[in-house]
Amino acid sequence: MKIVVCVKHVPDAAADRTFTEDGSTDRASVDSLLSELDEYAIEQALRIAEADGADTEISYLTVGPDDARDALRKALAMGGDSAIHVSDEGIEGSDAFGTSLVLARAIERHGFDLVLCGMASTDGAMGVVPAMLAERLGVPAVTHVEGLTVDDGTVSGRREGDGATVSVQGTLPAVVSVTDRSGDARYPSFKGIMAAKRKPVETLDLADLGVDPAQVGRSGARSAVDTTARRPPRTKGEIVVDDGAGGAGLAAFLTARKFI
Repeated sequence: MKIVVCVKHVPDAAADRTFTEDGSTDRASVDSLLSELDEYAIEQALRIAEADGADTEISYLTVGPDDARDALRKALAMGGDSAIHVSDEGIEGSDAFGTSLVLARAIERHGFDLVLCGMASTDGAMGVVPAMLAERLGVPAVTHVEGLTVDDGTVSGRREGDGATVSVQGTLPAVVSVTDRSGDARYPSFKGIMAAKRKPVETLDLADLGVDPAQVGRSGARSAVDTTARRPPRTKGEIVVDDGAGGAGLAAFLTARKFI
């Protein structure tokens, strides 16, 4: 079985992230790393491979500039066999539609039985790319699941809702996105880190994938950021002093803000 795991190199969510004048994330001002939510997809791929044996091949796929290879090396240090890096200046500024097109072409070129994704990226946090990817590939989408299993050509998992847990499944080939409840991701071992340096990383551009540059990048984006603004600073909270009427004061505070 061929598994492709889509990963993303993102600005550190703990850093003070800002935007550039054109509305894109200012990636140069903060450190970037492998998206934490993608680590859960990596973990599920490795568990499937461990259960399936030597017949499973795991490849990691990312789209981004040169430093995006760091995300691939981190993934390869956790486990897996190879990686694919799609890098082209024409991709800069792509929205979810353009990104899903590039990913789909790279996956089709490589071949796949199962595509695994995190439930969202920690920078965009849209969570729509896995479904778009499944549509472009013409395969089932099994999204936002945990407890993932693959058995006899079928992939299944549990999707937690507000009032119920739903069992979902699809036939392979398929695209699956997993949540942060699917199982703790392993840490790369020293042996894994050293081994990752020897694992092959293929670099592709838009021409290799047969993608028209007009379909991606800012010129091909169907969505755009109009304006950005800094989050307002936190203000001092209101203190309700219990001088015998504290309960009434607290109730009035909550009522004014329509909490009760």
